[in-house]
Amino acid sequence: MSELLKISLPDGSVREMPQGSTPADVAAAIGPGLAKAAIAARVDHGSGAELRDLNRPFEGDAQVALVTSRDEADALELARHDFAHVLAEAIQALWPGTQITFGPATDDGFYYDVMAPASRAPFSIDDLPAIEDKMRQIIRADKPLHREVWSRADLIKRWQDHGESFKAEWAAELPEHEELTVYWSGGPGEEDAWLDMCRGPHLPSTGKLDPQAFKLTRVAGAYWRGDQKNAQLTRIYGTGWLNKKQLDAHLHRLEEAAKRDHRKLGREMDLFHLQEEAHGSVFWHPQGYKIWRELEAYMRRRLDAAGYVEVKTPQVMDARQWEKSGHWGKYRENMFVIPDEVPNTEDEGPLVSDDAEWMALKPMNCPAHVLIFKQGITSYRDLPLKMAEFGCCHRNEPHGALHGIMRVRQFTQDDAHIFVREDQLVQEVRDFCDLLDSVYHHLGFDQYAIKLALRPEKRFGSDEMWDTAEEELRQAVIASGRATEEFGWEELPGEGAFYAPKLEFHLTDAIGRTWQVGTIQSDRVLPERLDASYIGEDGERHRPVMLHRAILGTFERFIGILIEHFAGKLPVWLAPTQAVVTTIVSDADEYGEQVLAKLRAAGVRVEADLRNEKINYKVREHSLKKVPHLLVVGKREADEGTVALRTLGAEHQKVMPLDDAIALLTAEATPPDLR
Repeated sequence: MSELLKISLPDGSVREMPQGSTPADVAAAIGPGLAKAAIAARVDHGSGAELRDLNRPFEGDAQVALVTSRDEADALELARHDFAHVLAEAIQALWPGTQITFGPATDDGFYYDVMAPASRAPFSIDDLPAIEDKMRQIIRADKPLHREVWSRADLIKRWQDHGESFKAEWAAELPEHEELTVYWSGGPGEEDAWLDMCRGPHLPSTGKLDPQAFKLTRVAGAYWRGDQKNAQLTRIYGTGWLNKKQLDAHLHRLEEAAKRDHRKLGREMDLFHLQEEAHGSVFWHPQGYKIWRELEAYMRRRLDAAGYVEVKTPQVMDARQWEKSGHWGKYRENMFVIPDEVPNTEDEGPLVSDDAEWMALKPMNCPAHVLIFKQGITSYRDLPLKMAEFGCCHRNEPHGALHGIMRVRQFTQDDAHIFVREDQLVQEVRDFCDLLDSVYHHLGFDQYAIKLALRPEKRFGSDEMWDTAEEELRQAVIASGRATEEFGWEELPGEGAFYAPKLEFHLTDAIGRTWQVGTIQSDRVLPERLDASYIGEDGERHRPVMLHRAILGTFERFIGILIEHFAGKLPVWLAPTQAVVTTIVSDADEYGEQVLAKLRAAGVRVEADLRNEKINYKVREHSLKKVPHLLVVGKREADEGTVALRTLGAEHQKVMPLDDAIALLTAEATPPDLR
């Protein structure tokens, strides 16, 4: 008789189970209620917990935590993954000959990239109702989901025999050592059985999904592997939840988000535009650039007060510099290179010959800041050195990933690098957290979460170095009092950069969405690779630690977040036009000009609207442009030296002396750090 497996449960109990047992068997052994409720399990065979199928056999003794719908994060991940597979199955059932590629879960749903058969046009939004109906049929059929391990040859043959060229190509390129798994929807050999290549895990059956808890939302173009040179596909998006109540709440948030969409408001407020001739780059209009300049001036004052020095570095550098820094090997595909054709550098040979002059637009500022640091001899007394740059960078983001001004190819970071001694690091991280907290509150964000992103699988540096760097960031947050539930403190294994762990700061906006913006990274790799050093108190050379940090992230994305957070109704100090003086009758034009001049003299960004239009028309026009204040003047106001002040969103206007209105607007127009 084979030896029994020892299965340790979260309550400390240990159950002995026969060889070949599964998490489903454990759930059944505990009781019928759990057997019905369980949907997956977190299984640890000694190398870390892994989310697994309920029916996947154990491979030895294990620690097991059964997952139910009450474990919302895991349950949502599984449900969204399964909704994506049901979407693909439904499409192929409706339109045989459709090629499917990949369909991951997303933060609020799922998508699948597909290619319609040659016999029909690409899929459109008009196809979504039929697809949804078929998805519900598949869910209600409660088809079992079954995992199998296949050989590479069998898998490639399967896809080739079924005309799935994308899947066959992908299967052929997977690493030799990787276990290749597929999932059946329905039993193999059954008439309606459907197969997809997937690592899993999945729910036990399609019936574990709520057929009323999903909705297909939109259709977009995509390219195979995100490359414009490859075949064009159709990406079908959906949102998926655990129940209809969650779905309805999300759809309500989507409606609110659509009203706040920065692309829509950007057009209405005449802030910016984008066009194909400069795809992924923003054309800032005068009104939008006023927001940028005000935000930049605010950040510059905050950095000056915190002891930063500002620098400016080249846009283009020799590709050898990026090879030295390590970015070339890790980041080449996201870099714009001059000229475009650069030799393959996957081998161990030199990047280019000595007489070549390959150049690359910088995707980040950090190597250039190290080069400034290396000019001259730096003493330990000079540290910390806080080097800031509002640096314009370029990254070759995939076409399908671009989104308004939130995800672009040319962007400007509020970037800075702090060069510190080991003994200064924790305090500098604490100081940065305090500065970031103050900035976010000034910009109208009272809630944010802090995450510690830990070492990725592929990285530079020793385990000892990563242990030290991760612990320093952890201790800095603990010392700041922010490693708490209030600040959403969480550690994220595998999410760090290839050269350093990092703290991530996630803002929560007015409708509950989160945005990862600020970061600080503790880096010992780049100073080593670029040979940066300082003279210590002992007279010897030492490596500084380099803290990479940003508060806004990028100006483009943060302005987009601000627009959506405030639904365009920016705080007066950030508003491009803070007030408009408008007249009711032409007899008040001269007084309107006087009001305009006095407000401008007081430093208010103000315009005059003296057109011969009805006042309600003018009020509506400026309200759509989100102007915070309208100062309405007519003959009575001119005679009395008053104004009728209309504040955006207020039900009633207030009549007040002009001097009082100027004092009020001047106070509101003053940036918060200057009040």
